[in-house]
Amino acid sequence: MNLRNANNGKSTGPLDIENPWDSHTHDQLNLMNHLNIKKFSVMGFCIGGPLIWNLLKFASNIKDAAVIVQPSGYRAEHPDLFYNNNITGWGPTLCKDNPEITPSMVANYLTKMYKNNPDFVFTVTRDFVRSCQKPILILPDDVLSHPYQVAMETAYIAPQSEVSIFPWKDSNMRIALAVRQIHSFLRAHVLTRSS
Repeated sequence: MNLRNANNGKSTGPLDIENPWDSHTHDQLNLMNHLNIKKFSVMGFCIGGPLIWNLLKFASNIKDAAVIVQPSGYRAEHPDLFYNNNITGWGPTLCKDNPEITPSMVANYLTKMYKNNPDFVFTVTRDFVRSCQKPILILPDDVLSHPYQVAMETAYIAPQSEVSIFPWKDSNMRIALAVRQIHSFLRAHVLTRSS
């Protein structure tokens, strides 16, 4: 997914300060609708984790399966991590490339995204994850912005979840094993076009 207003990306559009996560989700769903794609699976890395959970929330009837790789999540010991990273990294470039977007707008956008209700996977509640019946494969990571604890909590409480080996990316052999697991997971859960 080419996120709206991503640095070095090709998609631009209004900065939806009131609904930052939802604007990205609706961009994706509108694209799928435009392409007349009724059923699809998703795989996402990093920020793709919260975005996938939001996709599942808004369109749970059209997803076959989801693969969430090294997902972003909230760390209580670093509550402002994502806000600070984006206000100093993403925000200045966005403002430079789009003079109609001000630093104040970026701050409000990031506040709504990461600070107004900081918890868990940012986009959905634990109750939603507990109720999600879609097959989900989680490949956890354990770096500052990809907390192992959050990835594993989603794996524990999502009723149709699976989890990969960990660590999965510390050798070529483990990466190959993780890729095989992704392939077999998707083969097992993706609906055929005729269904």
